[in-house]
Amino acid sequence: MAESLSRLQRNRIHRALSRPNLLMGADRELVLITGLAAIILIFVVLTIYSALFGVAVWIVIVGLLRMMSKSDPLMRHVYVRHVSYKPYYKATSSPWRRH
Repeated sequence: MAESLSRLQRNRIHRALSRPNLLMGADRELVLITGLAAIILIFVVLTIYSALFGVAVWIVIVGLLRMMSKSDPLMRHVYVRHVSYKPYYKATSSPWRRH
């Protein structure tokens, strides 16, 4: 038995291939989109108040995204799949039930 285990081929699985794609502890795409929205807000209005508001909103949203990613790093994908399902399914006992 020990001889058969020693002949098994071992392959390395790199962590970068199996970990979720996070930036600053949150989903990468959502962090970049909120950063882009904050930058657009800052440079469109061009006041010190809009700059402070944009930075504050971005920090709050990134904090919320980090909390979301801490509970489940793939929560965005789960939510997108949830929204894509039909909003209403008929209550039937079985898909093969006769009408």
